[in-house]
Amino acid sequence: MQGGYFHYGLLIALAIALLVAAFTDIRGRKIDNWLNAAIALAAPLFWWASGLDVWPDMALQIGVAIAAFAILAGLFALGAMGGGDVKLLTALALWIEPTWFLKLLIVMALVGGVLTLVMGAWHVARRRKDRLAIPYGVAISTAGLWVLATHYLPAAGAAANAG
Repeated sequence: MQGGYFHYGLLIALAIALLVAAFTDIRGRKIDNWLNAAIALAAPLFWWASGLDVWPDMALQIGVAIAAFAILAGLFALGAMGGGDVKLLTALALWIEPTWFLKLLIVMALVGGVLTLVMGAWHVARRRKDRLAIPYGVAISTAGLWVLATHYLPAAGAAANAG
């Protein structure tokens, strides 16, 4: 790792960005492009601070992000996902190790399912006739924060090395 404080500072910045994404998605059902761009553009700094090699580490991160974007853009085209959600997940794919990105997707799906049930019940209870809009950025951000807390924090790394 190149710089411990810088590395953790970037992780804190990512956590704040995820909180902002969740909050803006709740308030306006939108995740701003500037936020997704900032997350994506900061990834190379994180790679450097983490000591990743260009090959295969950085290339793998970029490959996973491209694959994620291709799949998620297909879901967007089908109307199953919002554009901001696609961009946020793609940007996160640049940060999160591939095996942990798969775990992020699983946690996101679980949180998203619970969120959908809660929002659906609230929607029915209020007798709303309009289309139900789920702020899925909340599920994405929650899963991202979970990965940061369980894999990237110093205590998580110490526990992994001890076992």
